[in-house]
Amino acid sequence: MNAVSTWQKSSYCGEGDACIHVASTAQGAIALRESADPSGSILTTTGGDFRMLLQALRAGSDSVPGFELSYGPGDEVRLRAAGGGAVVTTSRARWDAFVKGAVAGEFDHLVEERSASVRVR
Repeated sequence: MNAVSTWQKSSYCGEGDACIHVASTAQGAIALRESADPSGSILTTTGGDFRMLLQALRAGSDSVPGFELSYGPGDEVRLRAAGGGAVVTTSRARWDAFVKGAVAGEFDHLVEERSASVRVR
């Protein structure tokens, strides 16, 4: 796994640390994990795909280019990159908090930082 910067969660998460956490890696990728299971799956994606995820969430869409989003039994929500790989499993409440943060622009700096570093080169 690529080394990550500090993990960030949405300000809409409830008390405690349990929520979807997001971080950028030293290599410019974006990592997502369910903090209730910090040793569990870490989904790593490109900045471009993460930008498309944020745009789809802002549009209120469950169809997210580059990702497979599914709702399981009870309140389970699963996110993984299209084509396979790590699956981040969370609750509906935690997913909704992540979505609210995405809509509010709380994760935009992760893709803006990546875009700026690409332009500088």
